[in-house]
Amino acid sequence: MLDRGVVKEFLGCQLEGLEIPEDISREALVEAFCQYTEDDYYEWLKDNFKSFFNHGNPDWDWVREKIRAGE
Repeated sequence: MLDRGVVKEFLGCQLEGLEIPEDISREALVEAFCQYTEDDYYEWLKDNFKSFFNHGNPDWDWVREKIRAGE
């Protein structure tokens, strides 16, 4: 889901000045960070889905207002 190249560049900037242990490759670090972020993102999406759709009882008037606000 995440663009590994973008994440690699981001981590390169953010980790500047930190020493990464020799037994951890940049590629492995990027992949582990992506997996961690994607797992968290999926949980965030599920929580927001529940809230947005009122736990299975959607308020369609409220949804229409959100749609109009975004136009």
